[in-house]
Amino acid sequence: MHYYSYNISDYMSHTLHLWEMEDLAYRRCLDNYYLHERPLPEDPEQVAKLIRMREHLPDVKQVLKEFFVLEKGKGWINPRADEEIQKYKQKILASSRGGKASALARLKGTSSIPQPTNKQEPINKNHKPINNKQEIYNIKIKRPRNVSKKTWDDFLIHRRNKKAPLTETALKGIKNEVKKTTISLEDALIMCQARGWQSFKSDWITKEQKSFATTNYGDGVQEI
Repeated sequence: MHYYSYNISDYMSHTLHLWEMEDLAYRRCLDNYYLHERPLPEDPEQVAKLIRMREHLPDVKQVLKEFFVLEKGKGWINPRADEEIQKYKQKILASSRGGKASALARLKGTSSIPQPTNKQEPINKNHKPINNKQEIYNIKIKRPRNVSKKTWDDFLIHRRNKKAPLTETALKGIKNEVKKTTISLEDALIMCQARGWQSFKSDWITKEQKSFATTNYGDGVQEI
């Protein structure tokens, strides 16, 4: 996962007692846990090295003991984080299944399209009759290097479900909008899928951040 819900009021209510280094260790542990979607190493020293806090090993140990559960042979786990990761995977899987079902239905539908006969000759030898809808849905767009294959495939399915297959022009527009923000192209594509956006606009992020800063942080946000 490249992002997760952060309820500020809930987080503060559970962490006000932490020292500054303990709080930093906890946030970094969570970030690593969500990013790699797996438990932290059993050895606290390895965890401290992983989150770049080797000089604050006691703080790391305290955070692991309080907010994580050690499972021998597996590592330090966080049940709440595991629950959020599972929800995320199920959502992506459901989106993928829906896209495959939609694609199969379209393929079955195109089999009934009348085909050109000998009497339906092209306008000239260089012109061939085409099905415009099929041509649009079969567009092949090269995956950007800074986007993982899984995220890219899921986004293409998401666009097809929106009946807006991705084109070079549309992708260029998304890239230009992402450049106006501080997030990566991959994060933007994941955000489009999670929030049901057909495309991406930098203004949406700006407005959302302003709204988040001026409203009740606890409303409608999942707890950590």
